[in-house]
Amino acid sequence: MALLRVRSTVREAEGVLGLLLTDPEGRDLPPWEPGAHLEVELPSGRVRHYSLCGDPADRGAYRLGVLRERGGRGGSEEVHTAVRPGTALRVRGPFNRFPLVAADRYLFLAGGIGITPLLPMVRSLPPGGFTLLYGGRSLASMAYREELAGLPGAVLVPEDREGPLDLDAALGGLAPGTAVYACGPEGLLRAVAERWGGPLHTERFGAPPAAGAAPGPEPAGLPDRGEPAETGEAADPVPGGAFEVELRRSGAVLRVPPERSLLEVVREVVPRVPSSCEEGWCGTCETKVLGGVPEHRDSVLGPAERETGATMMICVGRSRSRRLTLDL
Repeated sequence: MALLRVRSTVREAEGVLGLLLTDPEGRDLPPWEPGAHLEVELPSGRVRHYSLCGDPADRGAYRLGVLRERGGRGGSEEVHTAVRPGTALRVRGPFNRFPLVAADRYLFLAGGIGITPLLPMVRSLPPGGFTLLYGGRSLASMAYREELAGLPGAVLVPEDREGPLDLDAALGGLAPGTAVYACGPEGLLRAVAERWGGPLHTERFGAPPAAGAAPGPEPAGLPDRGEPAETGEAADPVPGGAFEVELRRSGAVLRVPPERSLLEVVREVVPRVPSSCEEGWCGTCETKVLGGVPEHRDSVLGPAERETGATMMICVGRSRSRRLTLDL
């Protein structure tokens, strides 16, 4: 992980705090492309993922926008109350599971703080090559509205004045070759998926409705996947039941009962194993599998990645074999 320092903070909208992160020695930061994000370790040790929303050409600073989520799990509250200019933060990345694909034209649908990964995308495209519909509770709650106001193709829709986004009109009659991107809360993504039968590029800022749902390009910090795992053991006829986990580097073999998660058991030996969402959508806990057959219940890995069995999300994943061997 790299150590970066908060150069400045700014109120981007009601409940949205903007951060600029820089290298303490003034060195250029690693390059990134629209759709990328950082994995950030907060002062408390919590790990959270935040989309990069600045200019990829600016190698001197990373810009983040963080919504203060009342009743959340504490990460955004900590950013808003404990992170200030001068705060040092450890980060990994940038990573990108939400890249901008080549297309003839684009439709972007943003809900609330879901504008953050889409902002660099629309700024990178020529005028007339996209439509952005950005919905929020009110104009005051919509971050980066000044930057978008003069951008051709960007339409801001504050719900208190104009009602919710008209997805039927937006998705009806799209020209062939249009790439559709949606980012925001689960309700928006579900509504878009119900109305659009073509390829859909999504990033959610919350857990999916159920573990094992069809994966999309989620934010995730990914280690090297390495070679496919050994899969010589017989599959468990009752997936989700008890199994053993061998932690190869730690030398421990532990029993994982049906009522406990794999992550919970692993923490008995490796208490600081990285994790964040603990619901299978962020990718922080991705772990290399050295042996056994993992049972994937996350929404991060794609079908080909699941098939190799090379890695798994240990916060929700289990084992289809009597023993699972992890690189921990």
